[in-house]
Amino acid sequence: MRMGRVIGNVWATRKEDGLSGLKLLIVQPIDAHGNSIQSHMVAADRIGAGVGDEVLITSGGSSRFILPKENPIPIDAVIIGIIDSTEVKRGDIHESSDRND
Repeated sequence: MRMGRVIGNVWATRKEDGLSGLKLLIVQPIDAHGNSIQSHMVAADRIGAGVGDEVLITSGGSSRFILPKENPIPIDAVIIGIIDSTEVKRGDIHESSDRND
């Protein structure tokens, strides 16, 4: 799993049948402190995330099985959670962040 911030939407009126009903969002991966890392990606969303939300993303083969079907769908990343808060302990420093401020 990785953390990311939703930075945009993708609209595709014509797409693979298995993608019908899935919202596609542009997600910028972030580190534990909210800093951007890596390149942005497109992730499928079924849980109602929106622009500005910080989210949990899973990618790879397991993301293809988010729908209860026998056939996997053609996606590489899926949003599996919206982050409410994080807590990071580094050495003597303890940081906590409420993501909904």
